[in-house]
Amino acid sequence: MIELVDPVVGDAEHDRVASVLADGQLADGSTVRSFEDRFADYCGTEHAVATSNGTTALHAALVACGIGDGDTVVTSPFTFIATANAIRHVGAEPMFVDVDPTTFTIDVDRVAEVVRRRDVDAVVPVHLFGLPADMPRLRELAGEHDLTIVEDACQAHGATVDGEPVGSHGDAGCFSFYPSKNMTTGEGGMVTTDDDEVAARIRRFVDHGRDGTGRFVETGHNYRMTSIAAGLGLEQLRRLPEFNHRRRANAATLTERLAGLPIRTPRTPDGRRHVFNQYTVLTDRRDALADHLEHRGVDTGVYYPTPVHQEPAFRSVDADCRVADRLAGEVLSLPVHPGLDDREVRAVAEAVRGFYRE
Repeated sequence: MIELVDPVVGDAEHDRVASVLADGQLADGSTVRSFEDRFADYCGTEHAVATSNGTTALHAALVACGIGDGDTVVTSPFTFIATANAIRHVGAEPMFVDVDPTTFTIDVDRVAEVVRRRDVDAVVPVHLFGLPADMPRLRELAGEHDLTIVEDACQAHGATVDGEPVGSHGDAGCFSFYPSKNMTTGEGGMVTTDDDEVAARIRRFVDHGRDGTGRFVETGHNYRMTSIAAGLGLEQLRRLPEFNHRRRANAATLTERLAGLPIRTPRTPDGRRHVFNQYTVLTDRRDALADHLEHRGVDTGVYYPTPVHQEPAFRSVDADCRVADRLAGEVLSLPVHPGLDDREVRAVAEAVRGFYRE
């Protein structure tokens, strides 16, 4: 089976984790600080604070940016539910704004309509499948309407907008290191920011509300990253450019070999660098194609079969998201991960072509 997700972990990662185990400092400590420093450098931000996963990164970032009870936060309905859950966890309410039919990221024209007629406190754009949202226009809107921007970059490590890394365009940026991401620590997350006070608030929040003197000055959580995860992250971050280069090359091969078929392959607007966490096509024969590929040894995935506003937990939120509703019935993700060799990528494309020949 050609797997949809297959994390690339080698001897360097094993050696780094073994070194952490031998050191004995398994929680917090210098390995976590090193990972934070290098991730901040990679994203071009002043700070990066490690967390236990992407959801806790989102939660901590929203709290640190002052989002809370009674606030309204615009976000995408076409994402993993953690984005909306984090908004609810801080006492705010998500307002789902439909996505662009070409990029699947939040439709900035729709966002503009909403913020001009409603009181909105923040926007959480999702950089979906490795493709950044339209950050220049969102930043312009944020400036005009005094909006906080928390980037959900959990699927877009290394993606850029006009040459600037995601995670550096808003008040804070949030990343996940789950095994399906462009780099992994098993479980883990990170928040990036240029704001000294936001960074300090996050550090307190993820460590039980403890400040630099050891006093517990507010109510917090244990959202800390382990040293083992950070050790793995240091090696994965070192290899991230290689991983993303391979993802982009695999995506280019798929796009070339799927040309001419009645499916829509991914598109990347000018100025945005796609890092292909997923290679997602659109087809009105999605389920039949997925079944065909499974029988030919090609794993696939559907992200996402149900938009968040249609999930039982969020049906009470009034939302008109017809594009997201349509996409949910047509999206299919094909293997694109960096562990694939050229033969396997060509085999994926040939299996898809075979479906349309039958």
